[in-house]
Amino acid sequence: MLVDSHCHLDFPDFADDLDGIVARAAAAGVGRMVSISTRVRRFDGLLAIAERFPGVYCSVGTHPHHADEEDGITADELVALTRHPKVVALGEAGLDNHYTNGSPAAQERGFRAHIAAARATGLPLVIHTREADDACGRILDEEMAKGPFKAVLHCYTGGRELAMKAIGLGLSISFTGILTFRNSQAIRDIAAELPADRIMVETDAPYLAPGKFRGKRNEPAFVGETAKVLAETRGVSLEVISQQTTDNFFRLFDKVSRPDATAA
Repeated sequence: MLVDSHCHLDFPDFADDLDGIVARAAAAGVGRMVSISTRVRRFDGLLAIAERFPGVYCSVGTHPHHADEEDGITADELVALTRHPKVVALGEAGLDNHYTNGSPAAQERGFRAHIAAARATGLPLVIHTREADDACGRILDEEMAKGPFKAVLHCYTGGRELAMKAIGLGLSISFTGILTFRNSQAIRDIAAELPADRIMVETDAPYLAPGKFRGKRNEPAFVGETAKVLAETRGVSLEVISQQTTDNFFRLFDKVSRPDATAA
C-alpha cells in the first residue's frame, strides 16, 4: 500500500472527476489520501470531500500565498476545527519567497499560529517552505524551543542544511514528482541521505505530475511513480519504500485509521 500524504482534492481541477480520482487511486494501491487545506475560510468544502470518501482525510490551515487574506486566524480557531474526526493535520502553512503572494510578516504570523495549534493538538503540521530556508530554519528553532511539535516539510525543494536541521528537530520530509525530474539531482542526493524513518511521498495533485505523466494533471494514483524513483535513489526495492513511507505516514498522521491487511 502507498499513501498520498498531500493532495488538493477540493481544487477546481477535480470538481467533475472526484469519484474517478478516488477509484483510480484505490486501483493503484493508494490506501489513504490527505487533502490539504489552503484556506481556512473555504474549509467547509474540503471537509465535505473528506466526509464523502472513507479513504480521504484532510487538514485545516492557510497556505502562505493567502497569509494576508487570512491574517489574524488564531491558533485557538485552528484547534477548534481539528476536533472533527476527519481532520488529521494542520496546514499547509509556512513561508514562500518565490512569489509575492502573502507578505513576509503575515506569512510568519500564520506559520507561528499553525505551529502553536500543532503543539496544542499533537497533530502534525504540514509545512510549505520555498526559497526561505534560513527564515524557516530560524522559526523552527525558535518554536521548538517553546515546546515540541510534529511536522513534515512537504514537497521538499530546499537545501541540505534545512533538511538536516528538520531531521535534527525530529521532523519528517516528503517528496513529490519533482524528485523524478531530470534537473532534480540535488533533491535526490538529499533524499538518498535521509533516515529511512523520516521520508514520505505525495503528489501535491493537481500539480507536479511525476515522470511519464509530466505535463498532465497530477492525481493521487500517480504517487507510485515518485515512490519508484525514491526507491531507486536509495538503492532499495519499491516494496521496501512503500512499506517505509506508509509506516512513516501512519506514525506521523496517527489520527488516520490504517486499513487492515485484507483491506490493503
